[in-house]
Amino acid sequence: MPTLDVALELLKSTFGHDRFRLGQAEIVSALLAGDSVLAVMPTGSGKSMCYQLPALATESLTVVVSPLIALMRDQVAALRLNGVAAGALNSATPRADAAETHRQLRDGRLRLLYISPERLMRADVLEGLSRLGPARFAIDEAHCISQWGHDFRPDYRRLAELPDHFPDARLCAFTATADAVTRQDIVERLFGGRAKVFVAGFDRPNLQIGIAPRTSASRQIDSLLDRHSGQSGIVYTLSRKEAERTAERLSSDGRIALPYHAGMDQAVRDLHQDRFLAEDGVIVVATIAFGMGIDKPDVRFVAHVNVPSTVEAYYQEIGRAGRDGLPAETLMLHGLDDIRLRRLMIDDSDRPDEAKRVEHQRLNALLGLCETAGCRRQALLGYFGEACAPCGNCDRCLVPVDTIDGTVIAQKALSAALRTGQRFGAEHLIAVLRGEATEKVRQHRHDRLPTFGVGADTGKALWRSYLRQMAAADVLKIDIGGYGALQLGDRARAVLKGAETVALHQEAAVDPGRRRKRRQAAAMLPENVDAALLARLKQLRLEIARAEGVPAFTVFHDRSLQDMAARKPQSLERLADCHGVGTSKLDRYGERILAVLKDEAVSLAAGGDGA
Repeated sequence: MPTLDVALELLKSTFGHDRFRLGQAEIVSALLAGDSVLAVMPTGSGKSMCYQLPALATESLTVVVSPLIALMRDQVAALRLNGVAAGALNSATPRADAAETHRQLRDGRLRLLYISPERLMRADVLEGLSRLGPARFAIDEAHCISQWGHDFRPDYRRLAELPDHFPDARLCAFTATADAVTRQDIVERLFGGRAKVFVAGFDRPNLQIGIAPRTSASRQIDSLLDRHSGQSGIVYTLSRKEAERTAERLSSDGRIALPYHAGMDQAVRDLHQDRFLAEDGVIVVATIAFGMGIDKPDVRFVAHVNVPSTVEAYYQEIGRAGRDGLPAETLMLHGLDDIRLRRLMIDDSDRPDEAKRVEHQRLNALLGLCETAGCRRQALLGYFGEACAPCGNCDRCLVPVDTIDGTVIAQKALSAALRTGQRFGAEHLIAVLRGEATEKVRQHRHDRLPTFGVGADTGKALWRSYLRQMAAADVLKIDIGGYGALQLGDRARAVLKGAETVALHQEAAVDPGRRRKRRQAAAMLPENVDAALLARLKQLRLEIARAEGVPAFTVFHDRSLQDMAARKPQSLERLADCHGVGTSKLDRYGERILAVLKDEAVSLAAGGDGA
């Protein structure tokens, strides 16, 4: 049985990495020992390396179950550039590639075969693979197996049948997002209750986390995009129409913005996804139909125009930013309408009542994250059972907010909701509380209520914030079937009686200096990176990628180019020390990279002589 040292040597020679990342060594050791494994690792932490290295070390076939054709294609391309015998079988595989993959399978030379669950579980495919005797099956995006996962897919459930067809093969499963309930469900359904479970942590410290009330979505999104001009990113919307409208608006401002949603023609969707993966500076404006399995490492921002469905979905979606480990920024906008729509979507679904109850609890957890006055990262990781100190890289740490005893404020709002019959939404209640005799207020004679004007000293924006916080804290609830009317929540009676207190925060005004500092931090290169040289290396990478018909990041990640632009190696031996430069890529691209580096060195020397 190969040792971990063998895997480490392959990590360096094949992939150009000197050491394992956090959690990788333990998982690779378990797989080399023949254990069944469920691994939960943060996005961008190197999950794929955990099953790729055992396949190479044991010189055996690993079948990788992957949900998306685009992901398979890119991973196979990246592996082949690193000199690894890998292939994919799906409807988009060119005939010549499929024939070569079948030849390598018959000859026992293929190490990694990527396939979708739907294709894998076909009777003819199962029969053909059984004759080849794969050593293991690696299941990516394993949360799709569980009914409690945020993206349950029935086709994944059939993977539990694999041991019946391949009794000598080992199973391993990988995901970035699975809470304790989901993990247990995966272990029971896929492994019969027996598997080693590794949870490598959920923290992504390179992601700057921002969450804000939606005041003007277009201005708020534009501000984020301005901070990342010319960089790739994703903007998530709740509806297909909003995705198309937003993409059109952003394109009219001179950006490259492409819509993506399930209602589009498949060929157009594929084209937009391919452009996003292959080009720099492309923004995809999408519904949740986009993103599963997207492995583009240089996504510099992810924005949500609306609240996602759960904390797990939010974590998965922001995790598509900064997979290369470099700084990236996230922004989620939220409002009371989001809460109503999300609750309506849960209640209108055909899921069992117990599943709906769990989904409401998960939505409540996400709303709590939106309204927390403390460190966002602490609240996010706490949901997954992980503790951390205040991070210093979220909006609450960068621009803290004040917390007050808001019990009296809550009592005023509850009284207004109660006296108006719990039939009106936020804007009407705010008008009553502020003493604004609007036509609607006069029509219902609410200007004669004792609560009319009791909150006149508080502005509309702050009242909206208070009402959102109260809804998130179960003091108020939103009547999802009654057009968003605010009603008394489960805690309301106790708060009205003074038996419970309510803590509220006041959104602080952002200091312009601190905002500038935050913007600069998000886009800043490390001090030792030569920006001009980095631009030339990126141009070379783009030329290579176009010539070979692969996405630029499969040639080299930005992190690799930054390392080259910092070290400026002048020999192949020194270039091999740079991040992500393995033997195959050194042989393939080394001389062309050195030509750029040496030309830059000559230009600098000439400039120095002339000074």
